[in-house]
Amino acid sequence: MASQEPRPEDKVGPLRSIVIVGGGTAGWMAATLLARRLERQPVTITLIESSDIRTVGVGEATVPGIRDFFRDIGVTEQEVMAAAQGTVKLGIDFVDWKCVGARFFHPFGLYGMRSRGVAFHHYWQKMRHAGHATELSDFCLSTALAERNLFMLPTDRPVHDLLFYDWAVHFDAGLYARFLAGKALSWGVERVDATITNVRVDAATGHIAGVDTRCGKAIDGDLFIDCSGFRALLIGDALGVAYHDWTNLLPCDRAVAMPCERDGPLTPYTRSTALGAGWQWRIPLQHRVGNGYVYASRYISDDEAVATLRGRLEGEALAEPNMIRFRTGRRDAFWQGNCVALGLAAGFMEPLESTSITLIQTGIEKLLALLPDRRFDPTLAAEYNRTTTLEYERIRDFLFLHYQANQRHGEPMWDRCRDTALPEALARKLSLFKARGHLVRYEWETFQDPSWLSMYAGFGIDAAAYDPMADYFSEPDLEAALARMKASIAQAVALAEPHASFLEHFARAVPN
Repeated sequence: MASQEPRPEDKVGPLRSIVIVGGGTAGWMAATLLARRLERQPVTITLIESSDIRTVGVGEATVPGIRDFFRDIGVTEQEVMAAAQGTVKLGIDFVDWKCVGARFFHPFGLYGMRSRGVAFHHYWQKMRHAGHATELSDFCLSTALAERNLFMLPTDRPVHDLLFYDWAVHFDAGLYARFLAGKALSWGVERVDATITNVRVDAATGHIAGVDTRCGKAIDGDLFIDCSGFRALLIGDALGVAYHDWTNLLPCDRAVAMPCERDGPLTPYTRSTALGAGWQWRIPLQHRVGNGYVYASRYISDDEAVATLRGRLEGEALAEPNMIRFRTGRRDAFWQGNCVALGLAAGFMEPLESTSITLIQTGIEKLLALLPDRRFDPTLAAEYNRTTTLEYERIRDFLFLHYQANQRHGEPMWDRCRDTALPEALARKLSLFKARGHLVRYEWETFQDPSWLSMYAGFGIDAAAYDPMADYFSEPDLEAALARMKASIAQAVALAEPHASFLEHFARAVPN
């Protein structure tokens, strides 16, 4: 039903109330950051979640930007990791993606050192063209640490690029949300445990006026944030914003998740293993290993997917299979009227490169940068939608490259992906790299040059030429320089410690 026509005075002035619909990672990340940034502002923040509705909660891997979020809300990595059984993530180990038996690492770090304004990979390419067989990964400290299950906190001011690397975390998503909830509640966020039965939309403005709950409580607000997951109660059901499907590019539409006991070293990285109809994730936590099979249902049945995952567990299963259905894609608009969608309500790109939490984080940051008053100037929403659309498309293209560049011949899903046409922006990016090793950086790129280099090298995508400025140095000069770089990395690695012992003194998990 429609609400009464708002009074003129209700349409002007700063926001008085923000209502977040849904908890989980998205809801509580929004609640904590909004509470911190809007501290001392005359605005109330209410989060509505139902104890009867289970969140998806399988996303347990992040990218380094998550540590910026920790700082923004005033907590440390140690606090989060101890509360949420966290471990270190130096990157992703890709197994069998290029072809069965091949593997490569996507690190959170740089490759080699620039010289005379020329990026390192051009010198590396020059040496390869001259017949010097060496791997790009040999010149990345992050990769060297990961391969040996070692870690040390990076220095704030490395003496040169060769020693620069970053890190992210793995954590139990449920425990992480619980940790954030505790912080948000202590900062004045009100939590309402209720099931929403109706969303009231103002007939005159098209804005959401409030929601009704099963317990009889009506909750009104100025700004509504939809964190209701795939249900998209506000942005989809109430406001009718359509969903843009990308299954033609990202074919997986289901996942089965199942944790197990760990059998082996505590690795400081995520592992992604390509399988016949999708891929398997392995995420090490302090108390268990998270596992999942992300797959395309047109190529394998649910029962077969569950059986495949069970057969690949390294230890005893700790829970029954958690089945998840999804469609990769995004909303046609992320901000409509007075409603902003975050997390799964906004879109989903599968967990291949751990971008779900990143998109939640950047979504909140962009909202704060464009925070409206009660007039909700549509110019703000238009800019939010423009930049968020670009961000989603850039991530989509990066993920699609993982599928399209494969050489797994004779497998229907992988053959289809390899034959799928590239989106225009990705085709241009690849063409420029293949022509002369040129790296293109578009607006709102989540993944920077080293990430793209790791994909190109890992999938065997070569450049026909290199920057001619690399010819300033002779082959003997470069051979000596590369040897020095390897030695410098080896010296740094010798200072690191086993990942497990680092966690023991840095962020040992507290009993839950």
